[in-house]
Amino acid sequence: MTKALEIFFISCLIVFSGCKNDKSLPLKPLVTTDSVFGDSDDPAIWINEKHINSSIVLGTDKDKLNGGVYVFDLKGKIDSTRSKFNLKRVNNIDIANHFNYQNKDIAIAVATERDNHAIRVFSIPSMEFIDNGGIKVFTDDTANLPMGIALYTDPTNKLVYAIVGRKEGPKEGYLYQYLLYDSSGLINAQLVRKFGAYSAKKEIESIAVDNELGYVYYSDEQFGIRKYYAHPDSSNKELAIFGQNQFKEDNEGISIYKKPDGKGYLLVSNQSDNSFNVYSREGAIDNPHKHELLKKIKVSSRNSDGSDISSISLPGFKNGLFVVMSDDKTYHYYSWGQIQEKLQD
Repeated sequence: MTKALEIFFISCLIVFSGCKNDKSLPLKPLVTTDSVFGDSDDPAIWINEKHINSSIVLGTDKDKLNGGVYVFDLKGKIDSTRSKFNLKRVNNIDIANHFNYQNKDIAIAVATERDNHAIRVFSIPSMEFIDNGGIKVFTDDTANLPMGIALYTDPTNKLVYAIVGRKEGPKEGYLYQYLLYDSSGLINAQLVRKFGAYSAKKEIESIAVDNELGYVYYSDEQFGIRKYYAHPDSSNKELAIFGQNQFKEDNEGISIYKKPDGKGYLLVSNQSDNSFNVYSREGAIDNPHKHELLKKIKVSSRNSDGSDISSISLPGFKNGLFVVMSDDKTYHYYSWGQIQEKLQD
């Protein structure tokens, strides 16, 4: 080997090694799902406690002509027999694992169907509709296009509530909270609360509930993340606003990584930056409502406005699965180990 050729190979090795260890590179997904038809938007993870390998990811497609709710397996493949199509612009989706339906304890998924002015309820894992064509929401207001949704389960009596956001609304009482209940085999809803401030800068889509700690968070886009109590009988006093001036443009999808001791992380999509801002779930030692920015983590997912996370280990995803919507009609699966490594950098 000539001296010049030897120098060339050494230079290539140095460049390659530097790229491999560059901590500024975005995380690469372990799995990229099959593509949806039109416009991927928001995921939700359902853990099958009896058969962990059969756990699924639900992902919405908010396409106007052929929107729907897709069912993906842990390898990102679409289950077309359980996926639901021909829905009218489905935005966000969430899951409750314990709902009293016909005297049985079942899991349900609830999604917003924007152009139908309704929320849709499915049984899991069969993905059968149990809502008689949809439950109308915001019926007392002309601002009635539902977008965001999160489900809160009262730990004392297991009652399930849907907290619903919309495309636009008033500066106070922007969110509506509905009690979901079984009415002779069909799910119905009763409005029990109006709450939540709104800056009027853009919209409120992403909502996340921490059942164990009793809080609801939502992204008031281009303003900040707001925090309230989740129980409908709680004070409507705002507990915190955080994340202000910490996003390139929109603060979007919110996911909560839960540890059994009440600790963990809040991950909020920094949408146009293709990254997630990470905050402490438990807040500060002297103030549980003080959520300071811990880290910004770059991802390969583009312009993400929806995500979900689980702290339960799944095949190929030790210590948890993080699912992120990407604007190329797919969803990306990351392991919690990838996130944890970045947090420790």
